[in-house]
Amino acid sequence: MMNTLIEKFNAFTVAVSSAMPDAANAVSAAAGNPDTPWWVWPAVLFVTTFVLGIVAVLAGVGGGVLFVPIVGSFFPFHLDFVRGAGLIVALAGALAAGPGLLKKGLANLRLALPVALIASTFSIIGAFIGLALPQNILQMALGATICAIAVLFIFSKNSDIPNVPGPDGLSKKLKISGTYIEESTGRQIDWTVHRTLKGYLTFIFIGLIAGMFGLGAGWANVPVLNLLMGAPLKLAVGSSKFLLSITDTSAAWIYLNKGAVLPIIAVPSVLGIMLGSQVGVKLLSKSKPKAVRYLVIAMLLFAGINSFLKGLGVM
Repeated sequence: MMNTLIEKFNAFTVAVSSAMPDAANAVSAAAGNPDTPWWVWPAVLFVTTFVLGIVAVLAGVGGGVLFVPIVGSFFPFHLDFVRGAGLIVALAGALAAGPGLLKKGLANLRLALPVALIASTFSIIGAFIGLALPQNILQMALGATICAIAVLFIFSKNSDIPNVPGPDGLSKKLKISGTYIEESTGRQIDWTVHRTLKGYLTFIFIGLIAGMFGLGAGWANVPVLNLLMGAPLKLAVGSSKFLLSITDTSAAWIYLNKGAVLPIIAVPSVLGIMLGSQVGVKLLSKSKPKAVRYLVIAMLLFAGINSFLKGLGVM
């Protein structure tokens, strides 16, 4: 028995030892810097994503929308690896939140599933397009998109319970309506949506962007569900989280299949974001969300401009 355990331990040691050079080579290849010890970049990445996780919660945005522009602009990793990890980061947060939101009625399947089908289909197309584009064009497109997202954050004003005169024909046929309990007041909220076809067409574009750049699309899902289609804000946020777990999974498989998801980059990123989010939740009651939101907008603009200039070869 003891000999068997010793043999298994020795086999495990040999496997780990042989894997370390592979890990070193993978990170060196991703970073394009063979002189840096392999463990440095995962450690710095963990610290960075931990901070991003805190900021994301305080500002009320998804960690994925911060991860790709900041890591892609200021880390020496190839952008394909960053986008692959970005989808895994967004997916991890969505999977963690999805079941609880469904149980509380804050995510609705009839609202989310048709949107998920559209967005996930086009996220796959977007992933293929993103992996086929030259690096410099992709950097420029990412920079322009991130700056546009920052502008959207500046001008978007969500409505807690939008005024929906009545359901349109499509939402009636799909039976997209329901109720949930507003815990802060104990009041039952009856809701329905309108402008459904316009919303679905918008999600074609959102899916393409999510797949091309590895961005969690929560920054776009919520305004479309809330402002365009008229879903209550809490329901829009909850359904968006559930929606990400489907959309990002579809695009992530393309990056996995192409070898663009490196565990040694994705794992510390997910751990950092998740742990940072836990700290952010505890700090939320003491923070000034408006100030943090302006910080996020400044960070996105800076990273977006930097990415655009990087694509032009200026930086």
